[in-house]
Parts: sequence; structure tokens; C-alpha cells
Amino acid sequence: MKKLIIIRHAKSSWDDPALDDFDRPLNKRGEKDAPRMGKLLREMKITPDYLITSPALRTMETCKHIARKLDFPSNKIISDQRLYHAGTEMILQIVKEIPDRKNDTEEIAMLFGHNPGLTEFVNAVSNEAIVNIPTCGVTCISFSQTQWSSLKFGSGKMEWFYYPKKID
Repeated sequence: MKKLIIIRHAKSSWDDPALDDFDRPLNKRGEKDAPRMGKLLREMKITPDYLITSPALRTMETCKHIARKLDFPSNKIISDQRLYHAGTEMILQIVKEIPDRKNDTEEIAMLFGHNPGLTEFVNAVSNEAIVNIPTCGVTCISFSQTQWSSLKFGSGKMEWFYYPKKID
């Protein structure tokens, strides 16, 4: 079984209007929410095999906060430029490229990215109708397939969906 945990970056700062979108850091709320969501995942006993993130600063910072809470080594985080504002087809392609781990009955990959692509991807892959994954929202999709490369739209099942205001 495969589990894909989709995480939208935490709230980012707009303090410097001259800053390129790619370089925007987390704001104070984002700096607070990312570790909280990481703590929730740790309490749920989530042990990811892969963390794959957009290289945008706000997304990378969100990923690193969560990685620390899960004791996931930061040097094993995979940065993929294609995730920066990726659409559904590209996200599926990236997921299908995840290497399978031999003798691992449950593999968990975490994917950190941006809207609207993440929300659209979750809906397409799980046949759900989420209106929006809020900043630092986390959703888990499970698949009965045994290989990442065999995943397709409509083949997943949403297990859960959390976001900072839901866990307050």
C-alpha cells in the first residue's frame, strides 16, 4: 500500500513587495503552524520514507519544520523544481517517479507544494471535492497499488484532512 501525504506550504510573508514570489519566506503564523502540523503528524505516528518539496523558500521552510518534528534527516529531503506551481499532470508524474522500496509493505511519501495545483491534484487522484487546501493543510491519500508508477487519477482514497484552524 502507498500513502501520499500532501502538504501545502505554511503562510508566507508579503512584507517585501519587491521580493520575487519564489523567495518569499514564512511569516510569523507560518513559522508557528508548520511545527504544529509536524507535531500532529508525529503524534499520528507518521514515518515518511520520502519528503519531496518545491524549492520555493516558503515551501522548503515548511518542509524542514515538519522534517525536524518527524526526525527526518534534512539531507534526505528531495527538492524538485517541477513542483513550483505544478498542475495535476505534473504532480502525478512526480509521484509516479518515486522509487519503490523493496520489502516495504506501507510506503509513505510527503509532497510539499502550492495551490491551486495541490487542491486540484487531491481532488483528481481521490475523487474528492475539497474546495481549498489552506496554508499548511495536510491530507493523506492511500492507494492499493504496490508501485508508485501505477498510480493514476481516481485511484486513491482520502484518509484524512487537517489544517491549522481545524486542530485549534
